[in-house]
Amino acid sequence: MSHGNARLNVRGRLLLVERVVGDRRPVSHVAAELGVSRQCAHRWVKRFRDEGAAGLVDRSSRPHRSPRRTPADIEARVLALRRELRVGSARLAQELELPTRTVGAILRRHGVPRLSECDPLTGEIIRASRTTATRYERDRAGELVHMDVKKLGRIPDGGGWRGRGELVTNHQSRLDKKPIGFDYVHSLVDDHSRLAYSEILNDEKGATCAGFLLRAAAYFANHGIHRIEQVMTDNAMNYRLSTDMRSALEQLGARHVLIRPHCPWQNGKVERLNRTLQTEWAYRQVFTSNDERTAALAPWLEHYNTRRIHSALGAPPISRVSPT
Repeated sequence: MSHGNARLNVRGRLLLVERVVGDRRPVSHVAAELGVSRQCAHRWVKRFRDEGAAGLVDRSSRPHRSPRRTPADIEARVLALRRELRVGSARLAQELELPTRTVGAILRRHGVPRLSECDPLTGEIIRASRTTATRYERDRAGELVHMDVKKLGRIPDGGGWRGRGELVTNHQSRLDKKPIGFDYVHSLVDDHSRLAYSEILNDEKGATCAGFLLRAAAYFANHGIHRIEQVMTDNAMNYRLSTDMRSALEQLGARHVLIRPHCPWQNGKVERLNRTLQTEWAYRQVFTSNDERTAALAPWLEHYNTRRIHSALGAPPISRVSPT
Protein backbone atom coordinates (compact mmCIF):
# COMPACT_ATOMS: atom_id res chain seq x y z
CA MET A 1 0.00 0.00 0.00
CA SER A 2 1.31 3.45 -0.91
CA HIS A 3 1.57 6.44 1.37
CA GLY A 4 -1.63 8.47 1.70
CA ASN A 5 -0.16 11.50 -0.09
CA ALA A 6 1.57 9.56 -2.88
CA ARG A 7 0.38 10.44 -6.39
CA LEU A 8 1.50 7.11 -7.84
CA ASN A 9 1.33 3.65 -6.35
CA VAL A 10 4.01 1.01 -7.03
CA ARG A 11 2.28 -0.10 -10.25
CA GLY A 12 2.18 3.52 -11.45
CA ARG A 13 5.87 3.95 -10.72
CA LEU A 14 6.66 0.75 -12.63
CA LEU A 15 4.61 2.06 -15.55
CA LEU A 16 6.54 5.33 -15.44
CA VAL A 17 9.87 3.50 -15.44
CA GLU A 18 8.77 1.15 -18.22
CA ARG A 19 7.88 4.08 -20.49
CA VAL A 20 11.00 6.11 -19.67
CA VAL A 21 13.63 3.36 -19.39
CA GLY A 22 12.08 0.61 -21.48
CA ASP A 23 10.50 2.71 -24.26
CA ARG A 24 13.09 5.53 -23.95
CA ARG A 25 10.49 8.29 -23.99
CA PRO A 26 11.12 11.79 -22.59
CA VAL A 27 10.59 12.08 -18.86
CA SER A 28 8.55 15.26 -19.22
CA HIS A 29 6.07 13.57 -21.60
CA VAL A 30 5.56 10.54 -19.39
CA ALA A 31 5.25 12.73 -16.28
CA ALA A 32 2.48 14.72 -17.95
CA GLU A 33 0.65 11.53 -18.94
CA LEU A 34 0.72 10.18 -15.39
CA GLY A 35 -0.08 13.50 -13.71
CA VAL A 36 3.16 13.99 -11.77
CA SER A 37 5.89 16.60 -11.88
CA ARG A 38 9.13 16.13 -13.80
CA GLN A 39 11.03 16.22 -10.52
CA CYS A 40 8.92 13.37 -9.16
CA ALA A 41 9.40 11.33 -12.34
CA HIS A 42 13.16 11.90 -12.33
CA ARG A 43 13.31 10.80 -8.68
CA TRP A 44 11.59 7.47 -9.34
CA VAL A 45 13.69 6.80 -12.44
CA LYS A 46 16.87 7.52 -10.47
CA ARG A 47 15.79 5.21 -7.65
CA PHE A 48 15.05 2.46 -10.16
CA ARG A 49 18.46 2.82 -11.82
CA ASP A 50 20.22 2.83 -8.45
CA GLU A 51 18.26 0.10 -6.67
CA GLY A 52 16.14 -1.72 -9.26
CA ALA A 53 12.49 -2.51 -8.56
CA ALA A 54 13.13 -2.38 -4.80
CA GLY A 55 13.72 1.35 -5.10
CA LEU A 56 10.10 1.91 -6.20
CA VAL A 57 8.61 0.52 -3.02
CA ASP A 58 7.50 2.93 -0.31
CA ARG A 59 10.14 3.39 2.33
CA SER A 60 9.19 2.95 5.92
CA SER A 61 8.40 6.02 7.98
CA ARG A 62 9.56 4.23 11.09
CA PRO A 63 12.15 6.28 13.01
CA HIS A 64 15.70 4.99 13.43
CA ARG A 65 15.24 5.10 17.19
CA SER A 66 12.10 4.33 19.22
CA PRO A 67 12.81 5.43 22.80
CA ARG A 68 9.15 4.94 23.78
CA ARG A 69 8.85 1.40 22.43
CA THR A 70 7.56 -1.18 24.90
CA PRO A 71 10.48 -2.55 26.95
CA ALA A 72 11.73 -6.04 26.07
CA ASP A 73 10.77 -7.54 29.43
CA ILE A 74 7.13 -6.48 29.01
CA GLU A 75 7.07 -7.88 25.46
CA ALA A 76 8.40 -11.16 26.85
CA ARG A 77 5.60 -11.22 29.43
CA VAL A 78 2.99 -10.66 26.70
CA LEU A 79 4.39 -13.50 24.57
CA ALA A 80 4.64 -15.87 27.54
CA LEU A 81 1.06 -15.16 28.64
CA ARG A 82 -0.19 -15.66 25.08
CA ARG A 83 1.45 -19.10 24.97
CA GLU A 84 -0.02 -19.96 28.37
CA LEU A 85 -3.61 -18.70 28.00
CA ARG A 86 -4.05 -18.75 24.19
CA VAL A 87 -6.39 -15.76 24.23
CA GLY A 88 -6.65 -12.60 22.13
CA SER A 89 -5.21 -9.12 22.54
CA ALA A 90 -8.11 -7.76 24.58
CA ARG A 91 -7.86 -10.47 27.25
CA LEU A 92 -4.09 -10.19 27.40
CA ALA A 93 -4.37 -6.44 27.77
CA GLN A 94 -6.71 -6.86 30.74
CA GLU A 95 -4.39 -9.34 32.43
CA LEU A 96 -1.28 -7.18 31.97
CA GLU A 97 -2.98 -3.77 32.30
CA LEU A 98 -1.70 -2.64 28.91
CA PRO A 99 -3.49 -0.95 25.99
CA THR A 100 -5.05 -3.46 23.61
CA ARG A 101 -3.38 -1.87 20.61
CA THR A 102 0.02 -2.18 22.26
CA VAL A 103 -0.52 -5.90 22.87
CA GLY A 104 -1.67 -6.38 19.28
CA ALA A 105 1.40 -4.57 17.95
CA ILE A 106 3.69 -6.78 20.07
CA LEU A 107 2.04 -9.96 18.75
CA ARG A 108 2.33 -8.79 15.13
CA ARG A 109 5.93 -7.70 15.61
CA HIS A 110 6.89 -11.20 16.75
CA GLY A 111 4.87 -13.01 14.08
CA VAL A 112 2.44 -14.68 16.48
CA PRO A 113 -0.27 -16.46 14.42
CA ARG A 114 -3.97 -15.70 14.74
CA LEU A 115 -5.97 -17.84 17.14
CA SER A 116 -8.21 -18.93 14.26
CA GLU A 117 -5.20 -20.64 12.66
CA CYS A 118 -4.26 -22.60 15.80
CA ASP A 119 -5.47 -25.73 17.56
CA PRO A 120 -7.40 -24.48 20.64
CA LEU A 121 -6.03 -27.37 22.71
CA THR A 122 -2.33 -27.25 21.85
CA GLY A 123 -1.82 -23.84 20.23
CA GLU A 124 -0.12 -25.41 17.20
CA ILE A 125 -0.80 -23.99 13.73
CA ILE A 126 -3.18 -26.40 11.99
CA ARG A 127 -5.03 -24.24 9.45
CA ALA A 128 -3.83 -22.68 6.21
CA SER A 129 -3.21 -18.96 6.24
CA ARG A 130 -3.97 -16.71 3.30
CA THR A 131 -0.48 -15.28 3.57
CA THR A 132 2.43 -17.46 2.58
CA ALA A 133 4.89 -17.60 5.43
CA THR A 134 7.95 -17.81 3.18
CA ARG A 135 8.39 -16.09 -0.15
CA TYR A 136 10.63 -18.15 -2.39
CA GLU A 137 12.25 -18.11 -5.79
CA ARG A 138 14.02 -21.06 -7.35
CA ASP A 139 17.73 -20.66 -8.09
CA ARG A 140 17.70 -21.58 -11.76
CA ALA A 141 15.36 -21.47 -14.72
CA GLY A 142 13.43 -24.69 -15.32
CA GLU A 143 13.79 -25.97 -11.77
CA LEU A 144 10.07 -25.35 -11.18
CA VAL A 145 7.27 -24.16 -13.46
CA HIS A 146 3.69 -23.25 -12.51
CA MET A 147 0.73 -24.34 -14.62
CA ASP A 148 -2.93 -23.29 -14.57
CA VAL A 149 -6.03 -22.58 -16.68
CA LYS A 150 -8.09 -19.37 -16.71
CA LYS A 151 -11.61 -19.48 -18.16
CA LEU A 152 -12.83 -16.39 -20.08
CA GLY A 153 -16.22 -15.83 -21.69
CA ARG A 154 -16.06 -15.65 -25.48
CA ILE A 155 -16.83 -12.37 -27.26
CA PRO A 156 -19.83 -12.41 -29.65
CA ASP A 157 -19.39 -11.09 -33.19
CA GLY A 158 -19.68 -7.34 -33.17
CA GLY A 159 -18.47 -7.09 -29.60
CA GLY A 160 -20.10 -7.59 -26.23
CA TRP A 161 -21.75 -5.09 -23.93
CA ARG A 162 -18.43 -3.26 -23.48
CA GLY A 163 -18.12 -2.74 -27.22
CA ARG A 164 -21.64 -1.29 -27.40
CA GLY A 165 -20.86 1.14 -24.60
CA GLU A 166 -23.73 -0.10 -22.43
CA LEU A 167 -23.73 0.76 -18.76
CA VAL A 168 -25.41 -2.40 -17.53
CA THR A 169 -24.66 -4.68 -14.64
CA ASN A 170 -26.46 -7.89 -15.53
CA HIS A 171 -25.25 -7.99 -19.17
CA GLN A 172 -28.56 -9.57 -20.23
CA SER A 173 -29.33 -7.13 -23.06
CA ARG A 174 -27.70 -9.23 -25.82
CA LEU A 175 -30.33 -9.94 -28.44
CA ASP A 176 -28.93 -13.35 -29.38
CA LYS A 177 -29.36 -15.48 -26.26
CA LYS A 178 -27.55 -18.49 -27.71
CA PRO A 179 -24.66 -19.45 -25.39
CA ILE A 180 -21.28 -18.67 -26.89
CA GLY A 181 -19.17 -20.59 -24.40
CA PHE A 182 -15.75 -19.98 -22.95
CA ASP A 183 -12.10 -19.75 -23.93
CA TYR A 184 -9.67 -21.72 -21.78
CA VAL A 185 -6.39 -19.85 -21.39
CA HIS A 186 -3.70 -22.37 -20.45
CA SER A 187 -0.54 -20.83 -18.99
CA LEU A 188 2.90 -21.97 -17.88
CA VAL A 189 5.33 -19.66 -16.05
CA ASP A 190 8.87 -20.34 -14.91
CA ASP A 191 9.46 -19.74 -11.20
CA HIS A 192 12.96 -18.25 -11.53
CA SER A 193 12.76 -16.16 -14.70
CA ARG A 194 8.96 -15.60 -14.87
CA LEU A 195 9.13 -16.48 -18.58
CA ALA A 196 5.52 -17.24 -19.57
CA TYR A 197 3.70 -19.10 -22.31
CA SER A 198 -0.08 -19.17 -22.89
CA GLU A 199 -2.50 -20.67 -25.38
CA ILE A 200 -6.26 -20.34 -25.87
CA LEU A 201 -7.80 -23.81 -26.17
CA ASN A 202 -11.34 -25.23 -26.34
CA ASP A 203 -11.35 -27.13 -23.04
CA GLU A 204 -9.29 -28.10 -20.02
CA LYS A 205 -9.35 -31.89 -20.34
CA GLY A 206 -6.32 -33.95 -19.40
CA ALA A 207 -5.27 -34.59 -23.01
CA THR A 208 -5.54 -30.89 -23.81
CA CYS A 209 -3.46 -29.94 -20.77
CA ALA A 210 -0.83 -32.55 -21.67
CA GLY A 211 -0.50 -31.27 -25.22
CA PHE A 212 -0.19 -27.72 -23.99
CA LEU A 213 2.53 -28.70 -21.51
CA LEU A 214 4.64 -30.27 -24.27
CA ARG A 215 4.25 -27.23 -26.54
CA ALA A 216 5.08 -24.90 -23.66
CA ALA A 217 8.19 -26.94 -22.91
CA ALA A 218 9.26 -26.57 -26.55
CA TYR A 219 8.70 -22.80 -26.32
CA PHE A 220 10.81 -22.67 -23.16
CA ALA A 221 13.55 -24.69 -24.86
CA ASN A 222 13.66 -22.18 -27.71
CA HIS A 223 14.18 -19.43 -25.13
CA GLY A 224 17.00 -21.07 -23.21
CA ILE A 225 15.16 -23.28 -20.68
CA HIS A 226 16.11 -26.71 -21.97
CA ARG A 227 14.91 -28.85 -19.05
CA ILE A 228 11.87 -28.66 -16.79
CA GLU A 229 12.42 -30.46 -13.50
CA GLN A 230 9.13 -29.90 -11.64
CA VAL A 231 5.62 -28.86 -12.70
CA MET A 232 3.35 -27.37 -10.03
CA THR A 233 -0.44 -27.44 -10.48
CA ASP A 234 -3.58 -27.40 -8.41
CA ASN A 235 -5.49 -30.59 -7.58
CA ALA A 236 -7.92 -30.54 -10.51
CA MET A 237 -8.68 -33.97 -11.97
CA ASN A 238 -7.37 -32.96 -15.40
CA TYR A 239 -3.93 -32.57 -13.80
CA ARG A 240 -4.02 -35.09 -10.98
CA LEU A 241 -5.69 -38.12 -12.57
CA SER A 242 -4.98 -37.74 -16.29
CA THR A 243 -2.99 -40.51 -17.96
CA ASP A 244 -2.03 -38.06 -20.73
CA MET A 245 -0.62 -35.61 -18.19
CA ARG A 246 1.36 -38.39 -16.53
CA SER A 247 2.74 -39.43 -19.89
CA ALA A 248 3.71 -35.84 -20.77
CA LEU A 249 5.50 -35.40 -17.45
CA GLU A 250 7.40 -38.65 -18.01
CA GLN A 251 8.36 -37.51 -21.49
CA LEU A 252 9.80 -34.31 -20.02
CA GLY A 253 11.41 -36.13 -17.10
CA ALA A 254 9.60 -33.76 -14.73
CA ARG A 255 8.09 -34.40 -11.31
CA HIS A 256 4.48 -33.38 -10.64
CA VAL A 257 4.09 -31.10 -7.59
CA LEU A 258 0.56 -30.56 -6.23
CA ILE A 259 -0.32 -27.59 -4.04
CA ARG A 260 -2.26 -28.02 -0.82
CA PRO A 261 -6.01 -28.33 -1.52
CA HIS A 262 -7.94 -25.02 -1.38
CA CYS A 263 -4.71 -22.98 -1.18
CA PRO A 264 -4.39 -21.39 -4.67
CA TRP A 265 -1.93 -18.78 -3.34
CA GLN A 266 0.68 -21.54 -3.17
CA ASN A 267 0.61 -21.50 -6.97
CA GLY A 268 0.68 -17.73 -6.80
CA LYS A 269 3.08 -16.96 -9.65
CA VAL A 270 0.77 -18.34 -12.32
CA GLU A 271 -2.31 -17.00 -10.50
CA ARG A 272 -0.72 -13.55 -10.68
CA LEU A 273 -0.01 -14.11 -14.38
CA ASN A 274 -3.72 -14.90 -14.86
CA ARG A 275 -4.61 -11.57 -13.31
CA THR A 276 -2.07 -9.75 -15.48
CA LEU A 277 -3.48 -11.48 -18.57
CA GLN A 278 -6.93 -10.18 -17.73
CA THR A 279 -5.97 -6.59 -16.99
CA GLU A 280 -3.33 -6.07 -19.68
CA TRP A 281 -4.63 -8.25 -22.51
CA ALA A 282 -8.19 -9.60 -22.24
CA TYR A 283 -9.83 -6.47 -20.78
CA ARG A 284 -7.26 -3.84 -21.76
CA GLN A 285 -9.22 -2.72 -24.81
CA VAL A 286 -12.58 -3.28 -26.46
CA PHE A 287 -12.49 -6.23 -28.89
CA THR A 288 -15.19 -6.58 -31.55
CA SER A 289 -14.76 -10.34 -31.99
CA ASN A 290 -13.32 -13.32 -30.22
CA ASP A 291 -10.82 -13.87 -33.04
CA GLU A 292 -9.51 -10.34 -32.56
CA ARG A 293 -8.83 -10.96 -28.87
CA THR A 294 -7.24 -14.34 -29.64
CA ALA A 295 -4.89 -12.76 -32.18
CA ALA A 296 -3.77 -10.18 -29.63
CA LEU A 297 -2.47 -12.79 -27.16
CA ALA A 298 0.79 -13.74 -28.92
CA PRO A 299 2.00 -10.11 -29.38
CA TRP A 300 1.18 -9.36 -25.76
CA LEU A 301 3.13 -12.42 -24.57
CA GLU A 302 6.12 -11.31 -26.63
CA HIS A 303 5.93 -7.89 -24.98
CA TYR A 304 5.54 -9.47 -21.53
CA ASN A 305 8.58 -11.72 -21.93
CA THR A 306 10.94 -9.35 -23.72
CA ARG A 307 10.04 -5.72 -22.91
CA ARG A 308 7.68 -5.39 -19.96
CA ILE A 309 9.54 -4.81 -16.68
CA HIS A 310 8.48 -7.46 -14.17
CA SER A 311 7.87 -5.96 -10.72
CA ALA A 312 9.64 -8.82 -8.91
CA LEU A 313 12.70 -8.77 -11.19
CA GLY A 314 13.17 -5.15 -12.16
CA ALA A 315 13.69 -6.36 -15.74
CA PRO A 316 11.86 -8.41 -18.42
CA PRO A 317 11.77 -12.20 -17.86
CA ILE A 318 13.98 -12.81 -20.91
CA SER A 319 16.87 -11.15 -19.02
CA ARG A 320 17.10 -14.22 -16.76
CA VAL A 321 17.41 -16.83 -19.49
CA SER A 322 19.82 -17.34 -22.35
CA PRO A 323 17.93 -17.54 -25.66
CA THR A 324 19.41 -19.78 -28.33
